[in-house]
Amino acid sequence: MVELLTLSVERRETVGKRRNRRLRESGKTPAVLYGHKKEVVNLAVATELIDAALRHGSRFVKLDGAVSERAFIKDVQWNTWGDVVLHVDFTRVSEHERVQLSVPVVLRGEAAGLKDGGVVKQHLHKIEIETEPTSAPEQIVVHINDLGFNQQIHVADVIPPEGVKILVDPETLVVECSEQVVVEESEEAPAEGAEPEVIGRKKADEEEEEK
Repeated sequence: MVELLTLSVERRETVGKRRNRRLRESGKTPAVLYGHKKEVVNLAVATELIDAALRHGSRFVKLDGAVSERAFIKDVQWNTWGDVVLHVDFTRVSEHERVQLSVPVVLRGEAAGLKDGGVVKQHLHKIEIETEPTSAPEQIVVHINDLGFNQQIHVADVIPPEGVKILVDPETLVVECSEQVVVEESEEAPAEGAEPEVIGRKKADEEEEEK
């Protein structure tokens, strides 16, 4: 049995953007626990603990404190730069219950088609999977060493880890190596006597008419 990381949590009695911002400033991250048709519980967890869990790939955890339950880190909301966790969704699960989640698609290797002037274009960056919590991967790796010029890799070609089922349409395009398309910008001179457009003036004029 996989040893679970324990996260100490406390109940949040108040919610809202302003309250959550203050909570994060105090070193805690707002979270919510739901699932199994039980009550939804608003929680707060020490930021350093949730950061450690995510850093070590511990998606299946034990919550202790305000609640005492096994849970799965279902979703994580990050800030714009992706370096600060803003909110965490926990869902109640049992050890062998299968869960559905979205994980990143990561390309590994160097496509053979690059030598022929091709360019690698990744079309699928996240993929929906189903797995037991203890077997949940942090990402799905797609190896592209054998990807030749004008060749494609679809979901059907991706081999997931053992115990993981991919839920996306098998025909979905993941990555391709194709010719680079160069878009030429046409420089059109403004018509003689035409007045250049001033961005924002129309809105200002309309506002002036409404006064």
